[in-house]
Amino acid sequence: MRIIAVDDEKLALEGLMTEIALASPDSEVRGFRRPEEALEWCSENNGADVAFLDIEMPGKNGVTLARELADGYPDINIIFTTGYDEYAMEAMSLRASGYVLKPVTADKIRSELEHLRNPVPERRGRLYIRTFGSFEVFLDGRPLKFRYQKTKELMAWLVDRRGALSTNREIISVLWEDDSADNDHTSYLKNVRSDLLSTLEECGHGDCIIRERGAMGIATDRIECDYYEYMENREIEGVNSLFKGEYMTQYAWSEFTLGMLMGDYL
Repeated sequence: MRIIAVDDEKLALEGLMTEIALASPDSEVRGFRRPEEALEWCSENNGADVAFLDIEMPGKNGVTLARELADGYPDINIIFTTGYDEYAMEAMSLRASGYVLKPVTADKIRSELEHLRNPVPERRGRLYIRTFGSFEVFLDGRPLKFRYQKTKELMAWLVDRRGALSTNREIISVLWEDDSADNDHTSYLKNVRSDLLSTLEECGHGDCIIRERGAMGIATDRIECDYYEYMENREIEGVNSLFKGEYMTQYAWSEFTLGMLMGDYL
């Protein structure tokens, strides 16, 4: 859940954000002392799920800010914070989700968050793939964990292919290049494929894998990747700085693509 908190008083804002974090520890919380800053952040981040607004602020007060937020983001849940009970009727007339009387506590906030007017959609985390240097898959800035090491390598291979489908036979020859001729890795590949798909599904990114009978690939338009960004924008000044001469360093099969990249780099 993405939550913004707006209060012109520094200590009040810090206290509000602390109580919100206690009430909803998994939420992303942003605090602002000026309504204009909150509006700007919402404009850049496609709004928020919940807005805690102090009603009494100089200049643009909480009521005015609430109207502007509701106009731009109809599904946002507005919760007013106030020290005066008489503002409750005004809050309800604006179809606010609720209000919290000061002093604000985690229990009061938790109660409001459990009874929001508008349901909060589930947001999937940001998936980012780093190929320059060592290969890594990040979810919201943290390395994504797979059950098998080969699962991560399979993901790397699909990213390297840039959307082209790879057959099971091709994948086996790449992932087990030293002994693929002597051993049947079909069963192990099934486990690796299943691990890749289930891990991505669990974090909301199952749609980045293209599946066909006996083959799979990556949907390049559904992931963020430094390699793809570089290839699409390498003529733009500054983009070349992304690549520093290293690519998927832990995988020997990456040398072909590295050679291509070095041709541009040198």
